[in-house]
Amino acid sequence: MNDSNPLQDIAQTAIYWEDLPVGTRYRTSSRTITEADVVAFAALTGDSNRLHVDAEYAKGTLFGQRIAHGMLVASYMAGLTSRSIPYQLTEAAVLGVLENRLKYPKPTLIGDTLHVEIEVMEQKPTSRPDRGLISFLRKGVNQRGETVCEMDAVCLLKRRPSEQQA
Repeated sequence: MNDSNPLQDIAQTAIYWEDLPVGTRYRTSSRTITEADVVAFAALTGDSNRLHVDAEYAKGTLFGQRIAHGMLVASYMAGLTSRSIPYQLTEAAVLGVLENRLKYPKPTLIGDTLHVEIEVMEQKPTSRPDRGLISFLRKGVNQRGETVCEMDAVCLLKRRPSEQQA
């Protein structure tokens, strides 16, 4: 009888700094941004900019309709990323997010469905041999294939313990 449990084997897997070379890519699942999300975010944050909450006002803007808050979009990108299997396997090695830089090349409309495309852009050792830096480019992409948000994230990760190195 085989005592191997594939689910347990997967649960024991850990991704460290060494496992994320430049060029590593993956994609998350998706989520639709609803009117309720925008209203709840405005209430939670106090950001009641009319472009987000006033349909009549928004009709007269260059977007012609209400758009989602940029920080709501970035927050959903963070949520989609943290729910992804690659991130969950990396979670034990993530010591912290050191920097996030955001760009919004296109608006996110209410009803847009977003996923996140993630790529490792840079991998740098630190002065401590047990840690390293990873720079990720995270792109929020809508159902039309348009990038609506770009997030450059720099994270500090644990390096693989020396007894586990190949």
